[in-house]
Amino acid sequence: MKKTEPATITPERAEKIRRMLSRRQVDFELYLDDVSSSQNLSAILRSADAVGILRLFYALRSDQTPKIHKTITQGAHRWVRKRRIPWRERCELLEQKHSQGIQIVAAHLQPGALEFRSIDYTRPTLLIVGNEKEGVSPEIIDRVDHSIVIPMMGMVQSLNVSAATTVILYEMQRQRQAAGLYEKPTLSEEEIEAITRGLIYRDSVARRSKGKIPAEEKLWLQW
Repeated sequence: MKKTEPATITPERAEKIRRMLSRRQVDFELYLDDVSSSQNLSAILRSADAVGILRLFYALRSDQTPKIHKTITQGAHRWVRKRRIPWRERCELLEQKHSQGIQIVAAHLQPGALEFRSIDYTRPTLLIVGNEKEGVSPEIIDRVDHSIVIPMMGMVQSLNVSAATTVILYEMQRQRQAAGLYEKPTLSEEEIEAITRGLIYRDSVARRSKGKIPAEEKLWLQW
């Protein structure tokens, strides 16, 4: 049987990837604090891609590996960089972000929490959301700059975590679009081209042939 060559990506597809990368908001990141529901994680990944998030961090108390539901993400999980943080090291992540001048905002119901629209999301920001039962863990809340809430006019106190995250992300998107930040790439041209090459290789060769991505094509995975 004649061996067939892996399919290639069209120039139009490659250009769409470049446009997507040019709109990624590198200085707005997500951290999921023990969000163990794979359905919620998948829904959040889809919303994150939709508003141009590049990086998502998460930490889990358990050793489980969360499942990605492709029927929920519709492929969005392939365009957001996901990094698991060891549970014992998650506070170090916040300290690192603070040292970089990044404001840390947690969606958490507590006295003194601010209305979510009052935050300036055009600033470099790490948004934290917690699990359905306990919310964001106390040791994380002790290290945030602001806690925020979404006003509720009904009988329940809060939205599902994936719905709440989406609401906040679209306020971020509204503010940043009004400020013209989606028109100013936060990745350099060199980074965009390097990541594009890696993604093209992933989708045109490695994914179809089930081969490994060479080191020189792994630039899109680097943090």
